[in-house]
Amino acid sequence: MSKITFLGTASAVPDATHHNAHFILESGQRKVLVDCSGNPIVRLEQAGVDPLALTDVILTHFHPDHVNGLPLMLMDLWLMGRKQPLTLHGQEANLEKVQKLMALFEWEAWTGCYPVELHALPPEEMAPVIADEELTIMASPVCHMIPAIGLQMMMPEGIVTYSTDTSPCDPVIRLAMGANVLIHEAAGFAAGHTSAAQAGEVAAQAGVDTLVLIHYSPQADPEELAAEAGMTFNGDVLVAEDLMALELN
Repeated sequence: MSKITFLGTASAVPDATHHNAHFILESGQRKVLVDCSGNPIVRLEQAGVDPLALTDVILTHFHPDHVNGLPLMLMDLWLMGRKQPLTLHGQEANLEKVQKLMALFEWEAWTGCYPVELHALPPEEMAPVIADEELTIMASPVCHMIPAIGLQMMMPEGIVTYSTDTSPCDPVIRLAMGANVLIHEAAGFAAGHTSAAQAGEVAAQAGVDTLVLIHYSPQADPEELAAEAGMTFNGDVLVAEDLMALELN
């Protein structure tokens, strides 16, 4: 059974009960962390996931609320004795930024550190990220203030699409066509973002069964967000909460 656990659900400014948006996908032998904020080791443990079992990290874009936990996590995994390689997937420019960031922490001097493999994604729609028998992930550029990628995650149990931070746009609709679930941001009408009602419109145009709202202000009322999305989308609407699990079966 494949499962997504939301480690954080907040937009850029979190609070005590809503960490910045990131999640862990467990499917087959893969445990894929999508974005890396706060203290991922603690959040993974709270979600019942062994941090040492992590296989991949996908960075959707390089805003601080999506990458600020990466240096700490990479160091913690080293200190915890990790030996197997960890693959970081992302746009080429963002992986170059990761290397520059980690150089500030002199990670090349971390004696006995596990291999970190960098997988740069081409700037095209439906670029392959991961492809094995039980999990296929494709990425497409979306419409944020800086380069960003949305994801289509295909598992034996179904297809889930993640918008990441974006304004409503056709690439997200194309990523979500044929999907069972669309996880879409709902930060509001700010530039490069999407309201709950607009997320509902995207879900309706893509024809998904379920819309899950994420990356919303912690001050927002979840019932109001769901109702707003329900004005433009007739399917099921969920508002993600921290450590909520979405099981696919």
